[in-house]
Amino acid sequence: MRVIAGTARRLQLKTIEGDVTRPTTDRIKETLFNMLQYDLADCRFLDLFSGSGAIGIEALSRGAKRAWFVENNSAAVKCIKENLQFTKLIDKAEVMNTDCLSALKRLEGQKAFDFIFMDPPYHQEFEKEVLYYLKDSSLADENTVIIIEADLETTFDYLNESNSPFEIIKYKKYKTNMHVFVQRKEA
Repeated sequence: MRVIAGTARRLQLKTIEGDVTRPTTDRIKETLFNMLQYDLADCRFLDLFSGSGAIGIEALSRGAKRAWFVENNSAAVKCIKENLQFTKLIDKAEVMNTDCLSALKRLEGQKAFDFIFMDPPYHQEFEKEVLYYLKDSSLADENTVIIIEADLETTFDYLNESNSPFEIIKYKKYKTNMHVFVQRKEA
């Protein structure tokens, strides 16, 4: 796994052993960032369920102003910090060793993020919990793009309901998973 483009281009990133994390492949990461590339400059990027930190590091490498990494697994947090040191992006990052909802509560009151990326464990509906929290949060406004990495069986039907504060603006399917792009509905 490597950084695809930007200031840390071609640098290899570490991952932790075992199946605790599920790193996004370089090919999928490249496709995702090709879609985001023109909106990354000076953005605020939140990487939830960060794993090795590869997504947030890619955002920083491509010009994000600052990135926050949220990961509950201590070994993964150590890996994120090592990857940030190696890529020389540590000064633009904040790493939070906690669960997502606790991190969101601690971040509450800050300016809205431009991008919130999450790659939660599959089939546990963590993405639904995060979206439920964000509906009344200062961390996501009508300009925030929330990107959810999910397996192909994950349904987002609840976002089509009339009372949902969010809507799907686009999605990209791959062989085994997908990225779903969500934004707050305009009032």
